[in-house]
Amino acid sequence: MTVSELKAKCVGLRCDIINMTAKAASGHPGGSLSAVEMLAALYYTQMRVDPARPNWPERDRFVLSKGHAAPAYYAVLADKGFFPRRELAGFRQIHSILQGHPDSKKCPGVDASTGSLGQGLSIAVGMALGAKLSGNGVQVYALCGDGELQEGLVWEASMAAAHYKLDNLTVLIDHNGLQIDGANSQVMSLGDLPGKLLSFGYDLAEVSDGNDIEQVMAALRRPGAPGKPRALLCRTVKGKGVSFMENEVGWHGKAPSEAERKAAVAELEGSNNG
Repeated sequence: MTVSELKAKCVGLRCDIINMTAKAASGHPGGSLSAVEMLAALYYTQMRVDPARPNWPERDRFVLSKGHAAPAYYAVLADKGFFPRRELAGFRQIHSILQGHPDSKKCPGVDASTGSLGQGLSIAVGMALGAKLSGNGVQVYALCGDGELQEGLVWEASMAAAHYKLDNLTVLIDHNGLQIDGANSQVMSLGDLPGKLLSFGYDLAEVSDGNDIEQVMAALRRPGAPGKPRALLCRTVKGKGVSFMENEVGWHGKAPSEAERKAAVAELEGSNNG
């Protein structure tokens, strides 16, 4: 798939996010939109998965630690063919396979149920350790939010990842600077985040624009340091792609109205044609 095709995919995924959350009148569009390029780079260029065999033992694993970004995850899984696209219309509906946060018992392609922030990275560390012990070559990827890094469990998991030399683990951090109550710097400053990640034993790659899929792909393809878990610190824009949502904390967990949905989709489709 060419870079231009990947960029067009990202536009389509963003339209799916807007349509899903608007139809449900519920969900988290802001942090879903910021994570699109990271998910697209993983699923279209990096991970070894087979939609026809979602439980294939030798597949690579992905854990959406920031589980509220489920709309972005579901859009990718549907596009990859893990389930029919018509299921997207049931997002957050009773009995739907697509609940507000990923449920591995309901949704094909979801490797871990997540939603309680901080826990996903611990799950990913366990998966990576199991893969190391079995020697099956499985790679494990986790996507965390930056506000989520205020959870102590994240750093306990990071210590374990370094201690067990989990060089088959890659942690992507959606560093958009905003969380539900405001800016990270105001709610609880993360301080010197690159320094923290290095001190906890990560092989760190800083991605200056995590909404540039070429930069994300390059960071993922860079050879990692033997015996070290990898971290990609990706600076992103909350609400990316929709001008009235970008860098607006209010869109963390608010669904667009029908008029806002139409405006957002028209803007996205216009950017794809431009």
